[in-house]
Amino acid sequence: MSDLSDTEELLLLTSSLCRHLQRRAQVGTRVARDNRSEGKAATVKSAGSIASSSAESFSQGGPSFGARNLEELRAAIGDCRRCKLCSGRTHLVFGVGNPRANLMFVGEGPGRDEDLQGEPFVGRAGQLLTDIITKGIGLKREDVYIANVVKCRPPDNRNPEPDEVGACEPFLKKQIELISPEIIVALGKFAVQTLLQTKMPITKLRGNWHTYQGIKLMPTFHPAYLLRNPADKKLVWEDIKKVIKEMRREDS
Repeated sequence: MSDLSDTEELLLLTSSLCRHLQRRAQVGTRVARDNRSEGKAATVKSAGSIASSSAESFSQGGPSFGARNLEELRAAIGDCRRCKLCSGRTHLVFGVGNPRANLMFVGEGPGRDEDLQGEPFVGRAGQLLTDIITKGIGLKREDVYIANVVKCRPPDNRNPEPDEVGACEPFLKKQIELISPEIIVALGKFAVQTLLQTKMPITKLRGNWHTYQGIKLMPTFHPAYLLRNPADKKLVWEDIKKVIKEMRREDS
């Protein structure tokens, strides 16, 4: 092996460390564009800087931790760059609905329509959710609050990856804290497993009451799943009837 200068050795060590951090980091964005490509500059964000940003945001003095309402939380999130999903989004999809809702729905993440419009559940799956809210429960869509685990659309509607969920999860938790609903309906595997911190499949969780931070939580199938498996709509209706019964009990 030929002798290397101190500078060359340092560059090799730095490159090796960056690759190691890219493999190990659980939160953050590390995007490296080939600086030899035409018209593209090399961009590297270290895992340390991203993790520091996330930690600072939810430290005792951070803007997200101290948000007193949803408007302040949204302002604290800003033009989020905390995970790699930011690079492909059109809009950050924060959430929509009554900030004092008794009933909150939590899904997985935005799809194409949601990304374009900046509002959760506005596509075909969203229309089905709206039907559940209005025709099934008897509420208006604006009476409830709707949010997702991740706020930016995963490419090609793939499943969110662990670092992406990890970057967004604190914001969802703060949303729930600020809204303080009486009941959460968790839609689909990722919402259920994220909120309940379990790997148990949704087929074993749905239809039974659980608790998230003292809030009653009902897991059920995601509306997008129902579009592919319409026969399971009857199972979701059974879950929703339990939600209606609980809401009436809370009101009595």
